[in-house]
Amino acid sequence: MRNSVTNANQNNMELAVFHNPTDFKSLMNQFWNFMEHSDDADLSPKIQVIENKDAVNVTAEIPGIDEKEIDLKVSADGYLSISGEKKNQTFQNGKDNYFSEISYGTFRRTIQLPWDLDYEATTAKYNNGVLFVSIPKSQEEKQKFKKISVEKAKA
Repeated sequence: MRNSVTNANQNNMELAVFHNPTDFKSLMNQFWNFMEHSDDADLSPKIQVIENKDAVNVTAEIPGIDEKEIDLKVSADGYLSISGEKKNQTFQNGKDNYFSEISYGTFRRTIQLPWDLDYEATTAKYNNGVLFVSIPKSQEEKQKFKKISVEKAKA
């Protein structure tokens, strides 16, 4: 019984028993995959990360959000977290709403940045639904690479 999980609905008409922990893990993976691709996930910002010699630049699309509603955090261990809330300001409780595909609610997106960066010098700007974050590379990161010239070989 220790390895069994039972789930029943309110009418006790459905019963699912998992004798193998792998079955339950597979079901949970399917659930989280569904949640990531459901309509609620539409609020999760689409992100682009570009590296150049001096900085890492992150662009995130967050349309319909006021910049005061965006919570941006960068941690010393290399994680950038963007969260906030898109509020329904169009209608009062949807009473006059005939049809809507617009999503409202909270969102959070966290990405790991694999570089040694100067997090104290991070800057962010938000314009027309697009968030621009620039995190300069540390001096150590800038010095990690050396340009090597390539010469034509003599035949």
